[in-house]
Amino acid sequence: MDKQSLVIANWKMNPTSLKEVEHLSSSLKPEIEKAQGVETVICPPFVYLKDLLANNSDKFIFGAQDCFWEEKGAFTGEISPSMLKELGCQYVIVGHSERRKYFQETDEVVSRKLKAVLKVRLKPVLCIGEEARDAFDSSGKPLNEMSLAVGQQLEKDLSGISSVKIGEIVIAYEPVWAIGTGIPCQPDDAMKAALFIKKILTKLYSRSIAEKTRIIYGGSVNSQNASDYVKGARMDGLLVGGASLNASEFARIISVVSQ
Repeated sequence: MDKQSLVIANWKMNPTSLKEVEHLSSSLKPEIEKAQGVETVICPPFVYLKDLLANNSDKFIFGAQDCFWEEKGAFTGEISPSMLKELGCQYVIVGHSERRKYFQETDEVVSRKLKAVLKVRLKPVLCIGEEARDAFDSSGKPLNEMSLAVGQQLEKDLSGISSVKIGEIVIAYEPVWAIGTGIPCQPDDAMKAALFIKKILTKLYSRSIAEKTRIIYGGSVNSQNASDYVKGARMDGLLVGGASLNASEFARIISVVSQ
């Protein structure tokens, strides 16, 4: 592949102690150091970012799991993109399905966050994907749930973002039904989703922009199927959840992608 593969570890609300975090990060260092052709990004809980960046900024690239859309102000509990940049983050996950589900984040909210992240020159990882694996209309006719959901999300999330900025966005296709279920999307279906995403990007911007945009896959990724997505389905990388909390398993994923 012409593009360097991107592998992002989303630790979510894990681990529960700094000691565990330090053990996990130190266990990953050797594998990340020897990996070729892979950009590895670690997205830990916010409270661990400062410590991890202080001790590992020469080994890892770090990202945040979320942010707010304003730079500063009376927004109790929120973290701005400029604060994340000050810490040393390079990436920010935006619009993850868990944010959409548990915190009722709409596409309009996601769009505001995207613009805020781009404004401070951080790289947003925009998560999109359908809720249902198989969906039917009221008459029982099958619906293409992926195209309906993904098309709508992309058009709304990218609303108002110029062609100059779109190149900084990584798009993570994460079918919601595959996240944490152990039922990954078939590589052929992931490839079809990536092609559909490029079709929408061509419609919104241009074919050249669509081809340059990095599209990665997430949803029950492990070391057994990682190669199927990156080499088989020709995705530009992976967004890894649960498997990234197991140092040996995540190391194997990086190794497989780098081969």
